Amino acid sequence: MIFVTRIEHFNAAHKLWNDRWTPEMNKEVFGKCSNPNFHGHNYELHVTVKGEPNPDTGFVMNAKTLGDLIKTKIVEVVDHCNLNMDVPFLFGKFTSAENLAIGIWNELKDEIELQHCTLHCVKLIETRSIYVEYYG
Repeated sequence: MIFVTRIEHFNAAHKLWNDRWTPEMNKEVFGKCSNPNFHGHNYELHVTVKGEPNPDTGFVMNAKTLGDLIKTKIVEVVDHCNLNMDVPFLFGKFTSAENLAIGIWNELKDEIELQHCTLHCVKLIETRSIYVEYYG
C-alpha cells in the first residue's frame, strides 16, 4: 500500500458562535474566535490517498489530477470566503476545523474513488499550533 499526499493552501474567514448561547457564553467558550466581525486563517490542507501503483503509470493517483480535484472542489469554493456564509457544504454547521475537515472529506471521497484509489486522510492545519486529521 502506497500513500500519496497533495498539499494546497487557502485563506478563509469564520466565526465560532452558538445562537442558543448568550454573547458572554460564546466569548467564554470560543474566545477570540467568537468575534462578531469574524477572523481569518491561512489554512494548509493535506489530502492523502492510498492504493497500489497502476502498472501502466506507476501512480496510485496522478498528482496533477489530485491537485486539480482539490482546487476545483475545495480551494475554489473556500478560498477568500466566509466559511459561515459562503460555503454550501458548511451551511448550518459550526465552522470548526473539525467540521471543515469532515466537509472536505465528503466533497472529495467519491471523486477520488473514481480514480481507483481510496481517500485515506484529510489533514487541515488551521494555525502553527493546531491541526485536525480526519480518516472518515
